[in-house]
Amino acid sequence: AETVISQILRSSNIGNHVCYEPVKIVYEGQELSGCKSRNFLGEREELITLEKLFRQHTGMSLAKELAYFSETKQRIAYTVDHVATYTGLKDFGIYLTKMLEMDAFFLNEDRHTNNIAVIYDLDEKYYRLCPYFDMGLSLFADIKGDFPIGKSLEQCRKDIVAKPFARNFDEQTDAANELYGNHLTFSASKSAMIKELRKYEYICENEIVDRVEEILRYQADKYKYMMKEI
Repeated sequence: AETVISQILRSSNIGNHVCYEPVKIVYEGQELSGCKSRNFLGEREELITLEKLFRQHTGMSLAKELAYFSETKQRIAYTVDHVATYTGLKDFGIYLTKMLEMDAFFLNEDRHTNNIAVIYDLDEKYYRLCPYFDMGLSLFADIKGDFPIGKSLEQCRKDIVAKPFARNFDEQTDAANELYGNHLTFSASKSAMIKELRKYEYICENEIVDRVEEILRYQADKYKYMMKEI
């Protein structure tokens, strides 16, 4: 999931994302499939998650604070406003909206408040936006847990839970779009996405690749407004 998504994002308007490559990892005598990326931190830079950022400034948990709001739009606006105040990053609303749009398209179920971050330069004392990272629990990748291969995709779509502002992906993206506009677009066609996926058939069993192809076709049709073919 990590590798395929990062390659598909190369044909999008998301220029600031981490690129992953497939690797084999030997662990306790077993050879496992994994992925790697370049270190996107400078020598004197630190990754600060939103959870850590809020605790530094307020002594409180962002995840717990969000629970006090009844509306998804309020949770998102609260987060963006406070991040902008703490970091000076005025475009964080657009940055976060793109993230939520990607999570909706790729069905990323792991976007908690420790999985959104900014980068702090320890020498220059300023913040910058973090490249989009960690999409590993996307495309119903948890086949040994919640989304086994035998489970229908219709049921998988019913069971998946979004994070961190609402339990529904579209509810999150609709709220963010109302606040900060629509941003994510793909220049690749649906067929080009599938072609990119098929480059990595050697990583997984055929039944997994076939299922991911079906997922991508469904998502591309559902979010057709994001698809802007060259």
